[in-house]
Amino acid sequence: MKSPSLSFIIPGMIFFLLLEFLHSWKENKNLYKARESKSNVLIGLGAVSSGLVSRIFILGIFELAYQFRFCSLGNAWWIWLGALMANDFSFYWYHRAQHSINWFWASHVVHHSSLDYNLLTSFRTTWLTGDLTGRFMFWIWMPLAGFNPLLMMVIYEILQAYQFWLHTETIKKLPAIIEFIFNTPSHHRVHHGSDFKYLDKNHGGIFIFWDRLFGTFQVEEEHPIYGLTANIDSNNPFIILFNEWTCLFRKIFSAGSFKNAINYIIQPPGWSHNGSTKTTHQLRKESLSKQQL
Repeated sequence: MKSPSLSFIIPGMIFFLLLEFLHSWKENKNLYKARESKSNVLIGLGAVSSGLVSRIFILGIFELAYQFRFCSLGNAWWIWLGALMANDFSFYWYHRAQHSINWFWASHVVHHSSLDYNLLTSFRTTWLTGDLTGRFMFWIWMPLAGFNPLLMMVIYEILQAYQFWLHTETIKKLPAIIEFIFNTPSHHRVHHGSDFKYLDKNHGGIFIFWDRLFGTFQVEEEHPIYGLTANIDSNNPFIILFNEWTCLFRKIFSAGSFKNAINYIIQPPGWSHNGSTKTTHQLRKESLSKQQL
């Protein structure tokens, strides 16, 4: 989940947060660590505010694009269903891009930086919202195709709200048919894992079959190790929020050439012009080569 932006669902979120906290306390699991939880709350409060501003911005862009639509699809129930599928499809590719393009990862890394995994983790999201860094490009085809922008925004908020409950260890695996079609806590725990086999897997929003279809699905096997491959050793919200952006621009300005600078923006996380760091794809390729020797 990126930003818990629907103010009217926040009371419900708080209710389930309390339930999970009490359950973890009863089971002596210590899912909520004080400093990490405090950081998540502070970051989440800022994300709600920035999210409201960005949604005004993105609605304006979609309304403008809608003026050049190829047709008008209306508001029938099957249009809502189609909008849900189209929205989730767009989300899959945007989420996948967040893990494969440094520019998007610099914001998304905030969400993956938590060493804990609980419902409060869903509040840990960037203040530099994706709408201000180019997220709209993955959805702009929808108003051009005739989807009403207001309908799109409602569906998107439903998608965002759905992802709140995925951030829990309390719910184990669900019946096989649900696990096959929908994104579940089990699938999303994999997505948050820093284990080599779990990196860049399970990008779906509501549905998991996009990952099955496009080759990014990974079933949960051993318990994931949460966080990053190189964790941010701080609970300071501002360091969590802007550390990756600082690192990215430092690399850009010391890249040595314009080509390298552009590559630091468009290449996957871990890419370097001198091979000092490696992408997930490069690491997997090296690992496979060693196994074949």
